[in-house]
Amino acid sequence: MKYMNKRRHNIDEFHDEDPMSGIANLFDVGLVFIVALLISLFSAYRLQDLFDENSEMTIVKRKKNGEMEIITKKGKKIEARKMTKKQAEGKGEKLGMAYKLEDGSVIYIPADKK
Repeated sequence: MKYMNKRRHNIDEFHDEDPMSGIANLFDVGLVFIVALLISLFSAYRLQDLFDENSEMTIVKRKKNGEMEIITKKGKKIEARKMTKKQAEGKGEKLGMAYKLEDGSVIYIPADKK
C-alpha cells in the first residue's frame, strides 16, 4: 500500500505544474533559433564590416527592373542612395576599363591620361 500512495502523490504533483511553462520554453528556443539564423546570414553575406566602426564599404544593389541602390558606410554613418536613369545620363570622361574575371572578381584598369 505504501508503494501505491507514493505513486499517486507523484502523479498529483505532475498535474500541479503550470501548463504554460512548456510554451515559454518553446518561445525561448525560437528566439535562440532566430539569433542563430541572423548570425549565419551575416557571415554568409560577409556583412561583419557593418559592425566595425573603422571600416568603409560600398554595396551596389541592382533590381530586376533596372533600378540601382548604392549603400555606403563610412565609420558610423550609413547612406543609401537610389539611382535612376536620369541621374546616370549625361556627359563625362572615360576613367578606365573594368573586367569581370571567371572567379567573379572585378579588376579596374585606369585609362591613360594624355
